[in-house]
Amino acid sequence: MAPETEEAGRKGEQAQLPGGVRGAEELAGFIRDGYSGKVVEVGVGLRPEVARLCRPLQLLATDKESRILSGVRVVKDDIFSPALEVYSGASLIYSIRPPLEVQQAMGELAKKVSCDMLIRPLGDEIADLPGFSRILINRGWARFYLYKLKSEV
Repeated sequence: MAPETEEAGRKGEQAQLPGGVRGAEELAGFIRDGYSGKVVEVGVGLRPEVARLCRPLQLLATDKESRILSGVRVVKDDIFSPALEVYSGASLIYSIRPPLEVQQAMGELAKKVSCDMLIRPLGDEIADLPGFSRILINRGWARFYLYKLKSEV
């Protein structure tokens, strides 16, 4: 279980880890500038920086347990057996440093709900997903990949 601060514990919130996501502002800016409506972060963990910075979008985060994390609503979901209603209507699903198997599951999900997918990889763990075009985007300190369904390109 994650460490809790006294204030966070009173509100039922878990404390986030120190540090941060490098390029979080640039990544969130790209999402805010290019997307509207519902956006879903997959596997938020204890780092809600990008999700918080995506306001005022309708942002929802998913993880292994439901909670409120630094003001971000986190819904319990398993990307390998996703509840489609969580993602339905999303214009984008994204994840920060997901392993390859999670990227592949996200690709299948993005096809089902017909939305774009964004991956901020860990090192060189970059999935080649059939049916998608993959575009490398460098924006300030942020480096990430945008996947678009090939029928939309």
